[in-house]
Amino acid sequence: MAAHQLNLSLPATPTAVASARHQAAEAIQGWQADLDEEAVHTAELVISELVTNAVRYAGCGEISLEVRLIKAVLRVEVCDSSPVLPRPDFPDEHSENGRGLFLVAALTDRYGAETTPTGKRCWAEIALSTGADHEIAVSLPSLRS
Repeated sequence: MAAHQLNLSLPATPTAVASARHQAAEAIQGWQADLDEEAVHTAELVISELVTNAVRYAGCGEISLEVRLIKAVLRVEVCDSSPVLPRPDFPDEHSENGRGLFLVAALTDRYGAETTPTGKRCWAEIALSTGADHEIAVSLPSLRS
């Protein structure tokens, strides 16, 4: 597969989530890289979760989204201006939020976050191999003590 890339700058507002998801899905489908529908839907969900976290916790400013397809890996990166790294927490059963990082961990092969000179970068990788020898490693974030 050839390398493909999408870069977006978005305002840190709730409308950024839907905009990022829709623009990324259109771009990914336009790459004509023989990605199955499940991979596109997984990418949409991961993008929604990461952008939602950026909007919720980064405050004002810009959010950047980068989606890259390199060989058989789809990588999603979301950068924002907050240097505070996400901390997975086990949500209360009645909580309406707090499950995003658990979903990202379950749906992707690798994910993480790191500080940058201007804030932080949260990323996730979706391996696109579908051969019988492909194993997906799922590890849920650890709970806070």
